Amino acid sequence: MLIRSREDQLSDASHETVRSAVNGIRVPRWETVHDIVVVLAGLCSPPRDEETETARFLLLWRTIGEGESGALKSFQELVNGGWGGEDGKWTPELVMGMLVNPFSAIEIHPSLAVPHEPLIPEDQWVHGMARFIEEQGAEHALQVLLHSLKGDYVGAEEGAPYGYRNPDREAEVAYAAFRYGCQEILRRLGREPSLLAESIRAMRADETMDRDDRAEMLENESDLSLMREVMIATPDTWDEVSEEAHHMVFGYLIKQIRPVGPFGLPDAERFRITWRIAEPPAA
Repeated sequence: MLIRSREDQLSDASHETVRSAVNGIRVPRWETVHDIVVVLAGLCSPPRDEETETARFLLLWRTIGEGESGALKSFQELVNGGWGGEDGKWTPELVMGMLVNPFSAIEIHPSLAVPHEPLIPEDQWVHGMARFIEEQGAEHALQVLLHSLKGDYVGAEEGAPYGYRNPDREAEVAYAAFRYGCQEILRRLGREPSLLAESIRAMRADETMDRDDRAEMLENESDLSLMREVMIATPDTWDEVSEEAHHMVFGYLIKQIRPVGPFGLPDAERFRITWRIAEPPAA
């Protein structure tokens, strides 16, 4: 009577169905268990929260048919109700959540934590991982996942996971390379006063230089005011000359600078400089 009098009932359980369920004669359908729990929660003194009690009994009911795995919340239940533990007690979901979170096992590489536009939807990633697990086995798939998160992935040397291209990221890398190159230029100019003149001669004599780069160099050298700035560039005057002069000096001294390590490493490990004039061995 109490079940059938409720508007939110899920079943049309009879007295015999309820009696069999309560006495453990047979395992009832979930709808029946739900309605019994809701009614009994209201009869408790003081009354218990219906949603909390039904959620608790749902896991117990699933355990009967599914074993230990049934006692854990489904993904949608986690989304809707969270991991639990608000009362300060560890729930099975909290324990499992800690175990499966890669953060608990490894230090995730910083190159994978930069903002970016995802290449594929989440559900497609999940489907791909499911296929990978099906074909290669769960242990192999999880080992590969952790290996990737630690920074060993295709494109790691360039800091571009699996060939991912991001114009903003590339601009950031170019700026970081230029900034580091200028820092190293100032270091060498402070120790080698004749370096700029020697590098200019080496650049003009470089037969492997790209034709467009040589044409740009000759055009810049025709600007006498710019060249005057270039020729006075030293660590002491660097902040007084223009950015155009900085780029000219950069081109004279540095033949190539490229990333050889992923994002997050110190600049000295992240970038490799090829100088026009090799740096003499440290004394």
